[in-house]
Amino acid sequence: MVSASGDLVIRVTAMPTDLNPYGGVFGGWLMSQLALGAASLVTRRTGRKAVVVGATDFAFPGAMQVGDELNVYAEVVRTGRTSTTVATRGFGRARASEEQVEVANGSFTFVVLDDSDQPCIIQAGAQVV
Repeated sequence: MVSASGDLVIRVTAMPTDLNPYGGVFGGWLMSQLALGAASLVTRRTGRKAVVVGATDFAFPGAMQVGDELNVYAEVVRTGRTSTTVATRGFGRARASEEQVEVANGSFTFVVLDDSDQPCIIQAGAQVV
């Protein structure tokens, strides 16, 4: 079984609408699941809205099929004044198996917003001012 670091933030099953024209799971769907999970982690840690301002370093080392389960793990790797970067890894698990294979990974940078949708200062402990 593959070992993943960070928090489990998404667990979802790939459906027929998530496929590319070749019958595999669409890379864009994988990226969106990674982004949703990363945003969830930032929002839970700060209690605020978090919007993506950058996405980098994507790789798709494995493939998924319809019916496979995707497990997304996220970990904060950098926190700046108003932004934070989250590393994500997605692991696919065939429906009738316990074995997981890494299928996607990448990093997202978020800016945390206040109630007026303006950037917030992130304090130690991921709390905002």
